[in-house]
Amino acid sequence: MRGLEGKVAIVTGGAASIGRAITEAFLGAGTRVVVAARSERQGQGIGAELGSGVIFERTDITDDAALDRLVLRAVSTFGRLDFLVNNACSYLDSGQRSTREEWLTTLNTNVVSAALLGERARAEIGRHKGAIVNISSISAYSAQSGRWTYPASKAALLHLTRLQALDYAKDGIRVNTLVAGWTESQPIASLSNGDLEKADRVAAEFHLLGRLGRAAEVARGVLFLCSDDASFVTGGELKVDGGYLTMGPEQAGAAISKLSGTSDRAAPGP
Repeated sequence: MRGLEGKVAIVTGGAASIGRAITEAFLGAGTRVVVAARSERQGQGIGAELGSGVIFERTDITDDAALDRLVLRAVSTFGRLDFLVNNACSYLDSGQRSTREEWLTTLNTNVVSAALLGERARAEIGRHKGAIVNISSISAYSAQSGRWTYPASKAALLHLTRLQALDYAKDGIRVNTLVAGWTESQPIASLSNGDLEKADRVAAEFHLLGRLGRAAEVARGVLFLCSDDASFVTGGELKVDGGYLTMGPEQAGAAISKLSGTSDRAAPGP
């Protein structure tokens, strides 16, 4: 993809799981990366493993002073900042039983921090006519039993993207959302006890392509949105969801045929 070589990106939550895949993809495209994460062990580990093109800045994204230090570290180390990927998030969610503290923690981490970091990075990214990518989820569109705070926060990110795109266009900054389906990641591994084949089987029912997404596939979507190949794309959404959101409640089957007793061939509508 064009326009990535020699650039600099901040990736929040960039030391593990999907964030690590994004970091590795940027590095492979010639983009230097500042990984923002809370885990000292994971952050220092990825910096040591991937070389001088990646540096780690220990960052609590809910701390405004830490956000200031993060942007300063990128510019002082690499001399510029072109891209911001708001990937880090909280999965804290007790559904309808979520407390006020849980709501505020989730929204503060997933939405407010993305807005405040974007504003802190705006001047530097605008200097190079760069891009911001906010990582959302199919949860932003689909009601999911027992989950309230996470889906609501991911839905809010969709509109935050539009607001940023509108107000940052004058700075030459493009802002887009990547909407991920179920993706191979630490949360999925935890829920499936590390059984990828099982996770793929379960995901097959909900994704037209019959499996989980892979972190590298999400990463390639992020790089596209940052690249010059997406130079006329802003305020939009790239769905890397394997067809999850294409399906309605009838999923991939021929529900009408169940009424008529015909074959799986789709029956005409009423």
